[in-house]
Amino acid sequence: MSQWDSWVDNALSVLTSNRLLRSTRPISLHHSISDPILEVEAFDRPGPWDRLSVEVTIDGPTFHQWLSELPSGDEGKCMSQTNVPKKMLLFSGNDYLGLSSHPAVRKAASKAAEEHGMGPRGSALICGYTNYHRLLEVSLADLKKKEDCILCPTGFAANMAFMTALGSIVSLLSPVKKATGGEKIAIFSDELNHASIIDGIRLAERQREVKVFVYRHCDMLHLDSLLSSCTMSMKVVITDSLFSMDGDFAPLLELVELRKKHGFLLAIDDAHATLVCGENGGGAGEHFGCEKEIDICIGTLSKAVGCHGGFIASSKRWKSLIQSRGRSFIFSTTIPIPVVAASLAAISVGRREKWRRRAIWRRVQDFYSLSGFPISSPIISLVVGTEQAALSASRHVLKSGFHVTAIRPPTVAPNSCRLRITLSAAHTLDDVKKLIAALSPWITTLNDSNLHAFPKL
Repeated sequence: MSQWDSWVDNALSVLTSNRLLRSTRPISLHHSISDPILEVEAFDRPGPWDRLSVEVTIDGPTFHQWLSELPSGDEGKCMSQTNVPKKMLLFSGNDYLGLSSHPAVRKAASKAAEEHGMGPRGSALICGYTNYHRLLEVSLADLKKKEDCILCPTGFAANMAFMTALGSIVSLLSPVKKATGGEKIAIFSDELNHASIIDGIRLAERQREVKVFVYRHCDMLHLDSLLSSCTMSMKVVITDSLFSMDGDFAPLLELVELRKKHGFLLAIDDAHATLVCGENGGGAGEHFGCEKEIDICIGTLSKAVGCHGGFIASSKRWKSLIQSRGRSFIFSTTIPIPVVAASLAAISVGRREKWRRRAIWRRVQDFYSLSGFPISSPIISLVVGTEQAALSASRHVLKSGFHVTAIRPPTVAPNSCRLRITLSAAHTLDDVKKLIAALSPWITTLNDSNLHAFPKL
């Protein structure tokens, strides 16, 4: 048993002795819930439904209003055809495998809705937790190679629940230490971690039980130095596994080595890697072969799963702590039954239709081969600098028929505004070629100069 296991067990003992340990009691819905998995129809190639996940239409007035809000010198010309719908290729979503439109996912959602409506409406600890939810937790735990899993209403809520539960450990172990400002938990966070991690940490800080150390992005020497100089015994390192704005991976193998050296709890937000990475879609941990060394795996059902919701895959002891102390889990209504059923089907399809992972990584290779722009994942970040430059670039790409938006503060730092492009298994080689043609002024400039100096259109 690790030291962290001992600390959590002791915290759970305190909760038990004070009758504060909470557990879920699933409501059993009358119909067989194995159907979403057993009846899932898988395919060995793309179908016409896949295009639904990347082809969108914006009505004429909305599109031209959008363009009018972006900097350009020809607004009057663009506003002349306000009633013509604009068909666009979506290169800005997170439905990486195109599962949101899969027949099995749609069938599972509609069947569950027809039989159960939205299901019991309440928090998981009251009446909102059913055998559908339990089956999804088991499926996710198996996907992530963890003992158990806990569902949350969103990925954002999952990070918040983990952080608030983490921040409660010190007071549970020693109320005296909390009152006297004694032992705290040291949290080490990558500087580019997602906002949900940052906000969760801020909430834990308000409990006055944690101290935060921010290390430079993916800089393991800096992290090692911070860990080595920290005298606190309770240490946690948390990082995105695949960073949503930059598209680069955290150095998980180096983090695993540091975990061995310093004995910290390793938590990752695997939102953008789940079902995208690994032979079976297990995520970044499976991709790098270090699933067992990751203590807490936080994720979402709203990206490659193509549905909605969040989860935390962990040991059973951590699940017990989170469902007793994770505020965003305790005080939120559970995911509706049709969404749970759809998620079950999507995970089954995502694991079985492995060609989807091969397809999205082919698109990554295609983009690099055709553009020469170095990328390491389906997330492509073209940093153009100022807000004006990013908005101008977005306007040009939108007019060319591609739904790609400018990313600006507070999402990214000032003067690092960008076009964030995402690839999908539903995109074709021809889609990628056309996109690169529209982006060529920026890609060419970046490849030639490697500077953030981009042309004005």
